[in-house]
Amino acid sequence: MQQLTPQELKEWMANNRPFKLIDVREVWEHELFNIGGQLIPLGELMTRKAEIPTEGDVVLYCEKGIRSGIAIQRLHAMGYNNLFNLWGGMSAWRSAEGDK
Repeated sequence: MQQLTPQELKEWMANNRPFKLIDVREVWEHELFNIGGQLIPLGELMTRKAEIPTEGDVVLYCEKGIRSGIAIQRLHAMGYNNLFNLWGGMSAWRSAEGDK
């Protein structure tokens, strides 16, 4: 599984690298804090997989990187090879910002 650190994702964002960002957390988690992207909760992933591109880089994130890892495993089994997991999720992102 391809992983990105929060620092690497911030570099992608700063350099305007083209990618799609997907949050697989629940609605309430997304509303509390997010870094943008499309919300597709893990429980809805299989019914909404058509919304996830099969080409171009796609970064999935959750709170700690576990749910996004599960999402990537499920999608990888269906032929997706363009997915990146945000290592450590929002917890690592906030730690990198110094906002624990």
